Amino acid sequence: MIFDRLKRFLIVLEGAERDGPVAFSPGQAVSGRVVLELAAAARLGALRLRAMGAARVHWTESRSAGSSTAYTQSYSDQVEFLSHRDTLLAPPDNGEVTVLQAGRHEFPFTFQLPETLATSFEGKHGSVRYWVKAKLHRPWSTVKKVKKEFTVIEPIDINTPALLAPQAGAKEKLARAWYCNRGQVSVTAKIDRKGYTPGEVIPIFAEIDNCTSRAVVPKAAIIQTQTFIARGTKKQKKSVVTSIVGDSIAAGKREVWHGRALKIPPVGPSILQCRIIQVEYSLKVCVDIPGTSKLLLELPLVIGTIPLHPFGSRTSSVSSQYSVNLDWLSTIPEQPEAPPEYSAVVSGPEAEQSLAPPCRSELGGILEGPFFAYIQEFRFRPPPLYSEIDPNPPSDNIRPRCMTC
Repeated sequence: MIFDRLKRFLIVLEGAERDGPVAFSPGQAVSGRVVLELAAAARLGALRLRAMGAARVHWTESRSAGSSTAYTQSYSDQVEFLSHRDTLLAPPDNGEVTVLQAGRHEFPFTFQLPETLATSFEGKHGSVRYWVKAKLHRPWSTVKKVKKEFTVIEPIDINTPALLAPQAGAKEKLARAWYCNRGQVSVTAKIDRKGYTPGEVIPIFAEIDNCTSRAVVPKAAIIQTQTFIARGTKKQKKSVVTSIVGDSIAAGKREVWHGRALKIPPVGPSILQCRIIQVEYSLKVCVDIPGTSKLLLELPLVIGTIPLHPFGSRTSSVSSQYSVNLDWLSTIPEQPEAPPEYSAVVSGPEAEQSLAPPCRSELGGILEGPFFAYIQEFRFRPPPLYSEIDPNPPSDNIRPRCMTC
């Protein structure tokens, strides 16, 4: 039989290393080859290829219809993103089979991914998967199959106005125990933007006022929420990605976070456009209050794939670009003192002289290049340096004034 002569049957995708995973973007071309290695000559019928991609969800819930009756309700749904078929080796038109000699045979293939695809995902109640499958047919024999999975990552650029917008919120809670009012706890928090990428640091600015009679403990965490949708019903699974714990706040005291650092670990990007599977993130600042429920403040986050451009936003900071210790930020005020006006440092004649365009005779051949670049570089000159020596000493010809006159 052919399978006694078949030494190797596999799919190789371009870009993969040692059968490892390979990632593609929506709209990209996927290329590869089906490798068939025979120990001896064999008669084959056809070699067909199929590429598939789909999101699937499934879960069950127990229902009760009475004291003695119970049943299980099943929820399932599927969304197909990719379906491509190709015949790599077709049988002859006369109905005969194809004979391949012993040795290695490669059958190349290529296909285009759609422009809109969801990111590959594996969850408790659903998944988004992409794969290529090859089937080898032979007359009067079973079909030999081989499958190769690949990853698709939907690009999410955080350099957009919606994801660069700062996020802020405030919340308060009245602490009660046994119908006794123990005071109020309030929290105000803000972050510099909504979109981040894995490996970045989120600087958290927060104020926690503890007006109760007991000490409270503030915390911050990144929460991942997986939502699965089928037949109009939702199933959610929440998990903590990472968290930090602040110092205990005594009764009647206030705690201020001046950019408390929270690093994002390697996590999958947000999935927001799939109809049956969604992956969302949020930053939660909570305060543990003894004797009552927690005070929770939630700020939305989007985990993207394209990091922040160094000059993409005025709100970007060193803390969002590098993983560093931000405790030193507590000594720097959020609103530093404004620098002096230019006119207060440079006199009127000097300012007019610095803003006047240079003469052609002084520039020589510089005007042959772009004049605007020259203005941008030299128009705003810095203030003069401070010196203990008077740059304009009094002339010796001036008679000193008598101080007694």
